[in-house]
Amino acid sequence: MIKILIPNNNIPERKYVIDIIFNEFLGLDYILNVSSKDYEIILQNKKILTIKDTFFNKYQKELEYLKKENIPKSINDLDIFSASFFMLTRWEEYVNKTRDTHNRFPAYASLAYKEGFLDRPVVNEFIEKLKNQLLALDNSLVFKEKKFELILTHDVDDILLFRTYKDLIRRVGGDLIRRKSPFLALKTIWDYIQVRLGKKNDPYDTFDWLMDISENIGIKSHFFFMAEGKTNYDNRYNSNSQFVKELIKKIKQRGHNIGIHPTYDAYNDAEQLKKEKDELEKNLDTKITFGREHYLRFEVPTTWQIWEDNDMKWDSTCGYADKAGFRCGTGDEFSVFNILTRKKLRLKERPLIVMEISFISYQNNNSEDIFNNMKILKQKTEKYKSHFVFLWHNSNFYFHDKNTKLIYENILK
Repeated sequence: MIKILIPNNNIPERKYVIDIIFNEFLGLDYILNVSSKDYEIILQNKKILTIKDTFFNKYQKELEYLKKENIPKSINDLDIFSASFFMLTRWEEYVNKTRDTHNRFPAYASLAYKEGFLDRPVVNEFIEKLKNQLLALDNSLVFKEKKFELILTHDVDDILLFRTYKDLIRRVGGDLIRRKSPFLALKTIWDYIQVRLGKKNDPYDTFDWLMDISENIGIKSHFFFMAEGKTNYDNRYNSNSQFVKELIKKIKQRGHNIGIHPTYDAYNDAEQLKKEKDELEKNLDTKITFGREHYLRFEVPTTWQIWEDNDMKWDSTCGYADKAGFRCGTGDEFSVFNILTRKKLRLKERPLIVMEISFISYQNNNSEDIFNNMKILKQKTEKYKSHFVFLWHNSNFYFHDKNTKLIYENILK
């Protein structure tokens, strides 16, 4: 068995990242002792790999590292363990209080964006380098078998576009005033008439089509539903409505997955999240164990701890709204860490790699750019046999100027 020696400071932090790398990512058994100046990895053949500690030894008091001025100038200034800890725990977001209009830590404030590696799974790169170093010392090592996995997710913010004639008026107003297009206004009116006559589905009712696409490539979709919220960003449908009941029945019959999309204020409100989870479990007759926060609102370490306390199995909020990429430095699922209690949680994070809105709304890319950028990120997760967590809202195929259904189909091929 491998023996790993670590310095006698920041022990919970070191133990966490060692376990993530050696146990969860590499699948290697090890024993850990506290008795070294740097990191020493002693292999069964007695050969030793020493990795210089470039971070934690500078901050030997508990939580002393948690200051904005301690954010590294470059990820390359850190040893593999502190660099991985930096990316996985998101402690950067705790000490850097920059926030956008939705109180989110934005991509542009992150070291990954500033240093140009947000589009790289750097934690996987670090671990691949470590793996090669270990093999050079002992080529008999057997690592965990990994495989690429496409995880399709759909945040159900809206069920229907044309709930009432007022929705039609708002949409037409947007076509004329914001989009400045009489043609789009006429098309919206025509679509509304077709829906009301029963000749086509509401533009947001894409659920059967989404399930068809998923089944054609041999996977199941994850649909994240909302309960009753407290803000104007919520309550676009009732989880107990007849339409939702029939939809849930259909999703279950076809074997797809149902999770929670907590409302706008639930990301840091334990009582609100519990209330919503209870509502959905009752109304949808489904055990709720996974999902993603609305608007990707996320607070380190509060959100993870709230999910942990509500017996959730995995979260998939950790992607940026304004930029697609690797917020946690990996697409791999991993156990999360509460940086304040200094404890590894049972909760897993499945980082969100691509959300369609990042390209369509925040960056306003054309169809070709959207497809190419998504494809590149997918290929990087494939390279490391990681997870490609892909979010496309059921309500975001109704763009007149972008062939979104074709983009979606092609990126899945």
